[in-house]
Amino acid sequence: MFFFDPTYLLFILPGLLLSLWASWRTRSAFNKYSRVRSARGLSGAQAAQAMLRGAGIFDVEVVPTAGMLTDHYNPATKRLALSEGVYASPSVAAVGVACHEAGHAVQHARDYKPLWLRSVLVPTANIGSSLGYIVMLVGLVLMRAQPLFGQEVVLFGALLFSAVLLFQIVTLPVEFDASARAKRLAVEHGIIMPQEREGMDRVLNAAALTYVAAVVSTLLTLLYYLLRAGLLGGRRS
Repeated sequence: MFFFDPTYLLFILPGLLLSLWASWRTRSAFNKYSRVRSARGLSGAQAAQAMLRGAGIFDVEVVPTAGMLTDHYNPATKRLALSEGVYASPSVAAVGVACHEAGHAVQHARDYKPLWLRSVLVPTANIGSSLGYIVMLVGLVLMRAQPLFGQEVVLFGALLFSAVLLFQIVTLPVEFDASARAKRLAVEHGIIMPQEREGMDRVLNAAALTYVAAVVSTLLTLLYYLLRAGLLGGRRS
């Protein structure tokens, strides 16, 4: 029963449904506005470069990367990577995503503290993501024979897994702020027309939901294991 617990499925169902809905909304909005050409006709790469120039940033390299919606900015290398559907596309969706990633570069240049904190948390979040879940599961199994020791193992795994939750929570203001900068600066610098903002907003707002869904899913998973181990006042079954 430790390896298949129907209670677990019910416990994480809200997070799972939210994640699926957020993913669907993101792809739906992106696909819809990928078919809408921006008035200025700038590609995603050109839009990102224009936003960076407008912000006085000239040391960030804009490069293509493989995959769909794999766009990201790396503060360590100052590389802004845009996916295949964004880099060369002149669509409203592509411009929105590109400007969002350029927003991260602006955050970096302006020494936006949450972005720095997120970068610092990456190593511990990676460890927590790869080991935390496994350690908690092992702890539950050990509780059959050694309840107290098993609880300690679950608690240790929960601490590891909490690093993932902390990283995701810090990510929220980073992503929301990058989108807010993109929406404002894209219009201020003439990258996109004011009447096109609705499409850009829909794409970026839908993408923001995926980060909220990730926080909810991780929190529910963590709470389940703590409750299952009797560490939240619940009774172990």
